[in-house]
Amino acid sequence: MDETTVKDRSTWWRRWLVAPVVDQLTRGISPHQISWAISVGAVLGVFPVMGMTTVLCLLAGWIFRLNQPLLQVSKVLVYPLHLSMILVFIHAGDRLYGVTPISYSLRELLNRLRINPLQFGIDFGVSALHGISAWILIAPFAVLIIRWITLPILNRLSLVIRKHKEAAI
Repeated sequence: MDETTVKDRSTWWRRWLVAPVVDQLTRGISPHQISWAISVGAVLGVFPVMGMTTVLCLLAGWIFRLNQPLLQVSKVLVYPLHLSMILVFIHAGDRLYGVTPISYSLRELLNRLRINPLQFGIDFGVSALHGISAWILIAPFAVLIIRWITLPILNRLSLVIRKHKEAAI
């Protein structure tokens, strides 16, 4: 890997992860508040229904008074995980309910849609509900684990920022 690639990757992480967090810490947002926003945003970001994560983050931020920019940044950063986890949650939900998983072969999906669009919608609606059920079981634990991991890091970062401010005075 050449030096430019390493620098670009470092710049990307700084711009999308470190800079928003540092910005919020310098504005007086506590590490506790930031860790909650990051944790909830990351977990809502893997909600197993496409197109719902932004709305869920907006609602969670409004209801729990969480930092919207950090919720949205966390949600965006876990997007690749979101895509890979949709079928995992759906299959886990199918197992919870003891049903046989439906096939996700593109050919079969298109054929089912063509033959009976209403039944296709019902089948996938039920699968989505199964995925949501599995996600609901896992989400609270995931939020707590992510918060447990991020809080010490944010506390240290806050301390470094405070010392840097004091040294500048």
